Amino acid sequence: MSSLEDIIFTNLVNKETYMRRVIPFIKEEYFQTKSEKLLYKTIREYITEYNTSPSVDAVRIELQNSNELTQKEFDDLNEKLKDIEESKESHDEEWLVDKTEKFCQDKAIYNAILESIHIIEGKSKTKNTTALPDILSQALAVSFDTHVGHDYLEDGEKRYDFYHKIEHRIPFDLQYFNDISNGGTPQKTLNVILAGTGVGKSLFMCHHAANCLAQNKNVLYITCEMAEERIAERIDANLMDTTLDDLKELPRQAYEAKLNRLSNRIKGKLIIKEYPTASANANHFRFLIDELNLKRKFVPDIIFIDYLNICSSARYKNNGSVNSYTYIKAIAEELRGLAVEKNVPIFTATQTNRTGYSSSDVNLEDTSESFGLPATADFMFAIMSNEDLDKQGHILVKQLKNRYNDLATKRKFVVGINRSKMKLYDVEESAQEGLVGTGNEDDVGVEGFDSKFRKSRDSYRDKVSAWKINNEEE
Repeated sequence: MSSLEDIIFTNLVNKETYMRRVIPFIKEEYFQTKSEKLLYKTIREYITEYNTSPSVDAVRIELQNSNELTQKEFDDLNEKLKDIEESKESHDEEWLVDKTEKFCQDKAIYNAILESIHIIEGKSKTKNTTALPDILSQALAVSFDTHVGHDYLEDGEKRYDFYHKIEHRIPFDLQYFNDISNGGTPQKTLNVILAGTGVGKSLFMCHHAANCLAQNKNVLYITCEMAEERIAERIDANLMDTTLDDLKELPRQAYEAKLNRLSNRIKGKLIIKEYPTASANANHFRFLIDELNLKRKFVPDIIFIDYLNICSSARYKNNGSVNSYTYIKAIAEELRGLAVEKNVPIFTATQTNRTGYSSSDVNLEDTSESFGLPATADFMFAIMSNEDLDKQGHILVKQLKNRYNDLATKRKFVVGINRSKMKLYDVEESAQEGLVGTGNEDDVGVEGFDSKFRKSRDSYRDKVSAWKINNEEE
C-alpha cells in the first residue's frame, strides 16, 4: 500500500498539472527520512531549472551523481523510482491537492512543535522562548494559496462585480466622518488619530467604541495607558449620558438601573484589556483575540488600541539598536497586519511632535517619532483645539491621509465635544462655513478659526449654550 509521500512523489513526476499547483508550497523539511528529503530536493531542483516535471531516468541520474547517499539508501530510492515508473494508479487531482495541503499543514505543525521543544530545553543557539509565538503562528498559517494574480482581460467580470460590491463598513455617529470615509471604516484597515497631549485622542476612541457598541458590534478595547476601569468609566459616561463627576455620585441602585437599560438595548459586547506600557505587541493582541474566542465565544468586529506609540514591536527590541522611525513603522505594520488577519478595522492614536504640539495647523510631518506611521495607515486625521474652540465646545478635525475618499473633500471641519460626558456630536452647518471645500479656505488652522467665524459665533454660541442647558435638564 502506497504512503501519501509515495503518492506525492509519483504525481510530481507523472502529473504536471498537479506538480505546478503544489510545488510552491511543499518544503524539503516536510519529509522525515534523509533519502526522501534528497529525492524531493532533486525533483524540485530539476523543476526549478527546466520548468517541467523530470523523468524517472533524469531523477535516477541526478541521484547517482550525489555524494549524500550510501549504497543502501540509493538502492532503496531506486526501488521507489521503479514503483513510480510502473505506477498505474490514478487519483482525482482535487482530492490529491487537498490531501497534499493537509500533509504540509500537519508536517509544519509537527516540525514547529519539535523546534519549540528544542528551544524550551535550551538547545538552540540562535533562538529563545520569545520566538515560540512566531514559530507556531507561521506553522498554523500554512495553506495553499492558488491565486497568482488578476488577469486584466479574463477577470473583467469579477472586477465589475467588485466595483458594485457593497463593502461592509462600521459607520460613525458623526455625519462629517461618514462623509469623508464613504459611510464608515471598512475591514482590514488601520485608522490613526493624531493629536497633542490632552486634546482628545482617548476621548474620540472611547466615544467611537461606545457608538460601535450601541450598533450591537463586538468591541475590543486594548489600553496600554489607562486602567481598564478608567476606560469603562468614560464609556459609562458616554452611554449613560452622565458627567464623570455625576457618575461617581450616582447611587448604586440608579447606576444598576441605567446599566440594565443598556444591557436590554445593546446586544454587542465590549471587552477592555489593559497591558503595561510598552510591554505588549501584535502577537499579544492576536493571542488575546484567540483566547477570547475560545473562552467566551467573543469575536471582535472592531479593535481600539490606546495607543500605538506605547505598544512594542514583535520584530524589534526597543533597546537602542533600532531607530524610532523603523521601530514605530514596524508597530504600525504589525497592527495593520493584525487588522488584515482578523478582518477588522483597528483604531489607534499617536502624539504630535514638539512642532505639532504648538502648531495651529497640524500636518503629517508633525507625527511624532516616525513618518513611517502615516505611510502605513489607511486613514489618518488630526484633532486640534485651542482656548477659543474649548469655549465653544468644539474641536477642529483635519484629514491627513484618506484611502476611502478624496482627501480634498471636507478637508477640515469642526465637531462638538462634551468632555464631561466623553461625547462628540454634530454641529450646525453654519459652524463649518469657510472650512469645508477645496479652496484656499482649507488652509485655515486653529488660529484662523476665530476670524473666519466671528460674524456667526455669537448666535451659534447661544445655540450651543441652549443645547447644554437642555441636555443637563434631561
